[in-house]
Amino acid sequence: MDNQLKEIFGAWLAAIGTVTSAVGSTPSLVIKKDLRNDLNLWGNVLQGVGNAVAADGQGELSLETIGNELQSVGNITVIAGLIIDFEDEVQQRLIIDGNLIQALGGVTALGNELEDASDKNEIYNIIGNLLQVIGNSLQALSGAYELKSSSYNKDEKGDQEENGESLDVIGSWIQAIGSVISLIGQIHEESEEQNNKDEKNQTSKNY
Repeated sequence: MDNQLKEIFGAWLAAIGTVTSAVGSTPSLVIKKDLRNDLNLWGNVLQGVGNAVAADGQGELSLETIGNELQSVGNITVIAGLIIDFEDEVQQRLIIDGNLIQALGGVTALGNELEDASDKNEIYNIIGNLLQVIGNSLQALSGAYELKSSSYNKDEKGDQEENGESLDVIGSWIQAIGSVISLIGQIHEESEEQNNKDEKNQTSKNY
């Protein structure tokens, strides 16, 4: 698989993963809680693999490569918090840290996109990364609300948990939308690069 295909494939996996995780994070009368937990877990797995593949496809060290690697590390940290049998507080802190690492990765990748903001296709990546940073930050804040709720009385605890759950749902869907927009930008960018290569090859053949 060449680098262009790796980047697009990685973006597809990440987008599918964020949407899957967002569905798993959303309370539903149709989908049982155990299945939603599984969707959240597998969504993070897909995101982690997708970000790692995209980083590998970039071929050279850049802010975008580092950003994707950080996002993959963040997903792995969230996965650890979801599956390893730690105390509740430790699990919650891992999930918070994982979301913050993903947000840091998004900011790092965003720096790379802003360097080349003159490219019309980069606007998709800029908006996509920005939304993912906001989404991950809201999910981290959600975890902080839930962690803090343990020190409140029953009524206050319920309010804190409800606020935390709402932020998690909103953050998950904002991240999912951002990931899909980034995917669109990646497809446009790689298509343009391929067209430029084809034009150069055609020109060289003519001469």
